[in-house]
Amino acid sequence: MTSAERRQGRYERRKAKREEKRELKIGGFDSFDRVTDLDNLNLAFKQARKIVHWKESVQRYEMNRIPKIIEARKKLIAGENIQEGFIKFRINERGRPRDIDGIQIGERVPVKCLCDQCLVPILTRPLIHDNGASLKGKGVMFSVRRLIAHLSRYFRENGSNEGYALMIDFKRYYDNINHDILIAILKKQIKDRRVMELTEKLIRVFGDGKGLGLGSQVSQIAAIYYPNILDHFIKEKLRLRFYGRYMDDLYLIHSDKQFLQYCLSEIQKVCKTLKITVNLKKTRITKLSDGLIFLKGKYSLLETGKVLRLPCRDSPIRMKRKLKKFKSLLEAGKMSIADIRNAYQSWRGAFKKRFQAHRKVLKIDALYDSLFL
Repeated sequence: MTSAERRQGRYERRKAKREEKRELKIGGFDSFDRVTDLDNLNLAFKQARKIVHWKESVQRYEMNRIPKIIEARKKLIAGENIQEGFIKFRINERGRPRDIDGIQIGERVPVKCLCDQCLVPILTRPLIHDNGASLKGKGVMFSVRRLIAHLSRYFRENGSNEGYALMIDFKRYYDNINHDILIAILKKQIKDRRVMELTEKLIRVFGDGKGLGLGSQVSQIAAIYYPNILDHFIKEKLRLRFYGRYMDDLYLIHSDKQFLQYCLSEIQKVCKTLKITVNLKKTRITKLSDGLIFLKGKYSLLETGKVLRLPCRDSPIRMKRKLKKFKSLLEAGKMSIADIRNAYQSWRGAFKKRFQAHRKVLKIDALYDSLFL
């Protein structure tokens, strides 16, 4: 037996072990029967109604819940179209307008059942630990804590704050996700034919060959998983330990600026295969001592090893504008003082937990007191 044959044999054995391990971990989730199970559909409705139970459409659905769920199950089994059209609206998120393609409750129930029972368990297993967007047990604060941990570990290993961070942003990420590439990637993980067919239908409805709409859970989990090959490339090929991603925002930390420039060129090659465009206007290499901007915060590694956490300028400004808007809504009788207090305390608690900005909080407290006390 030649050395090439021995290597091939070892590869096949490792591959078989990986498949066996995968089957033990997630094989039970890769089944269309989980999507059509009445108990799972009923659970999906209970989860879907949590924050929209006040809507008339949700209340009408709940009044006829059992017949509606049975009807959805019949459509799923028959392979019929479950889509009911989009509810299009625009929101302003952190000062940036976003177009939302919301789905109606009759479609949201089977879609949530598909995601919770199949897609999320299957697609989250191959993700790297430092992919923190919109996953159970993760989120913005998880990604922020990981960044702080990476900066602290970098200081302990290098003994100084002399180093660099490469910040990468994708251009119009959701709008440029290629359907054919995405579906080919998903087929490597999803083996059940009917689960894959339903998932493909829910992806193809967005755009003309590319783009995913905000508002669908399928879009969310697909967008989280889509650059997974890039995450593994950075961790395993480029050997970047201090790396994290939150949807389309990435950071890489290293002591050598030239190496990070090399990393950027290699990352662009991988992005080209995924048909993702790196936004060079927002992509930059900064000194760790100067601070890096990530998720609307500025994080600087000081000479002592401490990580200074400061907010971006626009966050307090937006809160000041909101308070003034709340004042006019209160005077018009469209908002109660209890709702205003809850909204402000929620923002204040999250802001203080995330940033070291005591003086800014005091200033906004003074504005709140002058408006509402």
